[in-house]
Amino acid sequence: MEERIVNIKIDGKSFQAIEGQSLIEAAKNNGFYIPTLCHFKEIYPPLGTCRVCTVNINGKPDTACTRKVFDGMNVEVNTPDILDNRKAIVEMLFAEGNHYCPACAKSGDCELQLKGYEMGISATRFPHLFEERPRDFKSERIFMEHNRCIQCMRCVHEVKTNDGDRVFYFQNRGHNMLVGIDYEKEKKLTDQQVLDAANLCPVGCIIAKGKTIAKPMGTRRFDTNKNIKWIEGTDLDIEIPKDGKKKIVATTSLAGCFGCHMSLLDIDLGILDVLELVEFNKSPLTDIKKFTKQCDIGIIEGGVANSENFEVLREFRKKCDIIVAIGECSIWGGMPAMRNTIPLKDCLEEAYLNSISSENGEDIIPYHEDIPKLLDKVYSIQDIIKVDYYIPGCAPNADHIWQMIKNILFGTKQKVEYADFKYD
Repeated sequence: MEERIVNIKIDGKSFQAIEGQSLIEAAKNNGFYIPTLCHFKEIYPPLGTCRVCTVNINGKPDTACTRKVFDGMNVEVNTPDILDNRKAIVEMLFAEGNHYCPACAKSGDCELQLKGYEMGISATRFPHLFEERPRDFKSERIFMEHNRCIQCMRCVHEVKTNDGDRVFYFQNRGHNMLVGIDYEKEKKLTDQQVLDAANLCPVGCIIAKGKTIAKPMGTRRFDTNKNIKWIEGTDLDIEIPKDGKKKIVATTSLAGCFGCHMSLLDIDLGILDVLELVEFNKSPLTDIKKFTKQCDIGIIEGGVANSENFEVLREFRKKCDIIVAIGECSIWGGMPAMRNTIPLKDCLEEAYLNSISSENGEDIIPYHEDIPKLLDKVYSIQDIIKVDYYIPGCAPNADHIWQMIKNILFGTKQKVEYADFKYD
């Protein structure tokens, strides 16, 4: 059949395309990038389950991956409302699934993580759900982490034995839908086919035991990406304010590992230049225990796990004009929040009564009025107080931290290089 050429518009620009062609491909051929996550060219018809590729077509929202080009098609890809809607969808995917990027072997090769980088997501506007979903360890070679699954169906359609039998399938319905494994069929896969299945998964749901291993930064698939344009860096020198007054900075570490403070110091001798610009007040770096003056900025790492964290956080909000959440723990709970899927009672019993290091006859969970009371879960600091800026990472790169701080304190416009912007 002869191909018919039709006229379409994308963001106000007129183009010609082949009638019936995928809108995703037509946009790409004309220099327009439409982000996708669940889309996979081998699956037809496309699913449109993740909604990341949502655009406006002739004034109505629709998924670009499921639509074909037709004459008179008028597509909006990059309006402010669409961009914000697309960003919100990715934020919801992070909040709905328990995505611990710092502890995930797929980090750097994860397509969901890449979408976060592309959209410049530092924190989600939605609370993390911390749902406890089953994890499947039964297979000898595959671990299924259902928290991360986006139900793209790639594994269901594409992973087959040499006899053509499918290995993965959907089980349950609605919110309880999971990807199951046919264990007998899985045994027929070669080791390379198992690894291919793990690589096919766009997130870290399918893990090849002993094979899916975290790679060093700089060697991972998404450590660089041409579609990320917002991170172009500039090299700006910061001058001491003309009035000669230094900015006052306070810092604290709540429920975390203190790694973000270590990263603060990773500028090495650059700290001498920083001290020409700022004065540290209450901070572990100065060992000043109490605020002695109002501060321009408060930098907080760690989540809120106990009553003391809560009180320190409220004091920082009172004494600091600007609050910056630094690191994954402060932004959404991070690694300490892994306990959020387990009742506090069970956590305490495991730590003090049932641990392999517990001595026989020890059956006391410590309790004293001087010991801060544990909260029911680990909260992000934005759950407790208003946060003005976020610096993600575990821990964030030192250059990322100080570029952001200089932007905030001195109104500079330094952009963070993509190499420095990481969730892990």
